Amino acid sequence: MDGGPTNSTIVADYRQRTPRSEALFERARRVLPSGITHDARYLDPYSIHVARAQGSRKWDVDGHEYVDYFGGHGAMLLGHSHPAVIEAVQRQMSLGTHYGSSHELEVRWAELVCELIPCAEKVRFTSSGTEASHMALRLARAHTGRDKAVRFIGHFHGWHDQVAAAATSHYDGSLPPGVPQGTADLSILMPADDPAPTVKLLEERDDIAAVIFEPSGASWGQVPLPPGFIQALRDATARRGVVLIFDEVITGFRWSSGGAQKALGITPDMCILAKIVAGGLPGGAVAGKREILDRIDFAASAAAKRDKVAHPGTYNANPLSAAAAVTALTLLRDEDLAEKANRTASELRAALRQVLVEEGVPWGLYGASSTFLIYPNPGGEALDPASFDPLRLGFAKLKAQRSGPLSGKIRMGLMSHGVDIMGAPGGFVSATHGTAEIDHTAEALRRTVRALRAEREIKAA
Repeated sequence: MDGGPTNSTIVADYRQRTPRSEALFERARRVLPSGITHDARYLDPYSIHVARAQGSRKWDVDGHEYVDYFGGHGAMLLGHSHPAVIEAVQRQMSLGTHYGSSHELEVRWAELVCELIPCAEKVRFTSSGTEASHMALRLARAHTGRDKAVRFIGHFHGWHDQVAAAATSHYDGSLPPGVPQGTADLSILMPADDPAPTVKLLEERDDIAAVIFEPSGASWGQVPLPPGFIQALRDATARRGVVLIFDEVITGFRWSSGGAQKALGITPDMCILAKIVAGGLPGGAVAGKREILDRIDFAASAAAKRDKVAHPGTYNANPLSAAAAVTALTLLRDEDLAEKANRTASELRAALRQVLVEEGVPWGLYGASSTFLIYPNPGGEALDPASFDPLRLGFAKLKAQRSGPLSGKIRMGLMSHGVDIMGAPGGFVSATHGTAEIDHTAEALRRTVRALRAEREIKAA
């Protein structure tokens, strides 16, 4: 770390406001690589340390309050510390945290997933989205007897070796450190700006087990998919007997109570879930067709005279996660909280876009469902925020070239005015955000872009 630009008023103000976070960072960097426990929490010179969170807000160790759009990496659709979820987890704590046995809550959890998610005839729980991704690919290979998986550049499916190349870096397909060539060769990497090349690939090859992608587009919509893309792949995979997997780790229960697949009206063969599926606690799931999930089933495998796909996992359907999940998914089903968050996010995007228009800032403001994304136009192109269309820019500009010091300054500027976002830059809206949060965030953006203009970080169109 270089400590950030020393001549920046924005960075200097951020550091002046957060001395306790800086002190914790100095402790952390001695025992944690980069002083953090997740790459997305990296910020130069350091990230804030949070003391507590409630609803749409959180408070750092220096006592500052933030409207929170980090949202537990998207997990907190119900908002932080939802009273019903807290009560359910506290009740379960008194009954036991880990039985090493089956329990009633995991049954109810699975019933809710199968009720809400269109493709879910059966479900298997995991401890994370990464584990769900790993399991889904194994199931697809076992089911089809084929080895290859088609993935798309920039689409994220966890951090295991099979899906690491071209997910968050190395977009040319080269190997990230520590990933064996043989493992990377199991994936066929394709661009996602046009379905035609992938449809042609599926028609020409007979070794493809699965096609997996984020139905939002790369990284929860930073690079949206073109119209017709998902339906074209649904049709092609069905014709070729290839397992279609939606990565709904982010979109599941957020795009709608039934995920992106319900919102789009397109049902995959399998999907992977995490984040919201466990009510904000650790947990994930693979859900899909009975005939595929029965590859894990002892009796079904014995009856078919085939090897069963093994799947252990000490914390699968942990009782605490199950308690949170049953409560959260019941609320999502009964109160349509996904739609509430979606409406608020739409209003937020409109308010933030209006700030860019009024301030004459040639950036883009976009997003879908309960998300928003800022395109800070690092190349200084002639962009009109009122008519910005991300599909016109393409992958390289929307994702590969957007990270850097400017994104960090945007985040620090917003934090200095009481708003915390993710590094995209962008964030997730919860069902507890409302008009007050929209107004606060719009004013924070206005002040931030004015500060950036004073530092000559905003390039004229």
